[in-house]
Amino acid sequence: MTTVVTAELLDRVRERLASSAEDPTPALVASAVRIEAGGVIGDTDLLDALRVLQTELTGAGPLETLLVDPRVADVLVTSPHEVWVDRGEGLERSAVRFADDAAVRRLAQRLALSAGRRLDDAQPWVDGQLPGVGDGTFGVRLHAVLAPIARGGTCLSLRVLRPTTQGLDALAARGAITPDALVLLRRMIVARLAFLVVGGTGAGKTTMLAALLGEVAPTERIVCVEDAAELAPAHPHVVRLVARAPNVEGIGEVTVRQLVRQALRMRPDRLVVGEVRGAEVVDLLTALNTGHDGGAGTIHANSPAEVPPRLEALAALGGMDRGALHSQLAAAVQVVLHVHRAHDGARRLREIAVVVPDADGAVTIVPAWSAHGHVDRGRELFDAMVERRTT
Repeated sequence: MTTVVTAELLDRVRERLASSAEDPTPALVASAVRIEAGGVIGDTDLLDALRVLQTELTGAGPLETLLVDPRVADVLVTSPHEVWVDRGEGLERSAVRFADDAAVRRLAQRLALSAGRRLDDAQPWVDGQLPGVGDGTFGVRLHAVLAPIARGGTCLSLRVLRPTTQGLDALAARGAITPDALVLLRRMIVARLAFLVVGGTGAGKTTMLAALLGEVAPTERIVCVEDAAELAPAHPHVVRLVARAPNVEGIGEVTVRQLVRQALRMRPDRLVVGEVRGAEVVDLLTALNTGHDGGAGTIHANSPAEVPPRLEALAALGGMDRGALHSQLAAAVQVVLHVHRAHDGARRLREIAVVVPDADGAVTIVPAWSAHGHVDRGRELFDAMVERRTT
């Protein structure tokens, strides 16, 4: 900053712009700078002020350069001087810095407003999706918590949602899928077995799901329901329905569960829920049990064995008890795929398992293929399932 363009001047300009109902165009920002400077400001100082303010007021501010990097999956701000980025090989500290916590707070509040959400001392956290970031080819999911709830200062978490278009062959070429597993996955798709892709955060669930959907016959119609637009399978006939959060007045919400019900009226050959994380599991399982073979979805779980208890908890949100959940699951889903993110950042298929009901009706998950070795019993069950569907 110069002796003319001081922090105090910029603060006054910010306040003036914040009180205006107009978009902060360059002309409006320049006018505000001149007014707050008392009309006496040179071209060089004006350009300096515009450069600082435009960085704050457009896109994602100083984080924009990180978000447009095609390798970036997450950008995390934990304090003004701690901005972390994940480029697919784990978190690393970036060179981006903010002047102070007030600058982080201003950015968080502006992004929240862009997402149609409220963020202030009365509502100190927000979760939403940002429009118009970067070149428009990707989305960004926003989460922010203000101080003093966040003790070290305002925290920002930005997850980059890039459309996933890689096919199974591309995943196999980079080592995410072994050749023998690739054969099983293609047999699963041809047999129209319903499946869930499970794994932890950032394990590559959506990438795997999109690649598998790309293997579906082009004559089939796929209807995808998502909380945030991520799936972009390389398939000629895909309908994408995306949920919507309520606006600042608390109205206008469209839930995943509502969209699953709408999808059933759209003649889907394959019904897909991008991420099952709520009561919509009830509607999905019901749909898969009423003639919609070959459906799919993803779910957060650290192993296939964790899927039944995880679904029990979600089904309870929709009023379905444990017994009913296991009965529906056994009839609706045949295969569970586990993807894992290693310490080096590599994402790989770790296990293929089959869903098998026991004598009491409870579901068990039996491994059919493992990256660590062949599994005989589960493989026999998998082969039998495929055989029944293809003969």
